Amino acid sequence: KPLESSGKERDRTMKIPPIETPRLLLRGFTKEDALWAFRIWNEPEVGKYLPDEPMLEPDPEYIRELEKLGDDEECCYLIPTMKERPEQRVGTCSFLPLDEGKTYDLAYCVHPDFWKQGYATEMAQGMIEYARRQGAEKATIWVSAENAASCRVAEKCGGIRTAEKTYRKRNTDLVMKEIRYEIKC
Repeated sequence: KPLESSGKERDRTMKIPPIETPRLLLRGFTKEDALWAFRIWNEPEVGKYLPDEPMLEPDPEYIRELEKLGDDEECCYLIPTMKERPEQRVGTCSFLPLDEGKTYDLAYCVHPDFWKQGYATEMAQGMIEYARRQGAEKATIWVSAENAASCRVAEKCGGIRTAEKTYRKRNTDLVMKEIRYEIKC
């Protein structure tokens, strides 16, 4: 099934209408979201679970690359905001349709100010429901094995562990282990 559109001719970017959950709107990533995303992904507590070592200061070239995420042709980058206060960002999330849309690979990140409030689960469930409406058969989520909270999110969404892999964290000697969760749509 094709992605939902707002009735206009789709351009080649991965843009969709906002995904609504009980408390959030998952809207498209804009240029103005780049610094927000940088700050979250480089929070020490968040960054320890991501593939890149956290940066202390934003590199201007890197920020310019982040500003283009909303125009990505393959991955749909989203910013979850509070429904009642749309200016209040909660985190970042994304999905990548694979296998001609039969699988959606999901990612989510919640700002530490909003941890332990169920937002990651809500974001993931919203993307899973969107994938289901698009005709996907399954969703996958790769989670750092050390990130117990994110593992619980995948499990709350019905995720079953199906694979593990290791990788070297960029610019370090640290080897990280990831678990792949699979959710039937």
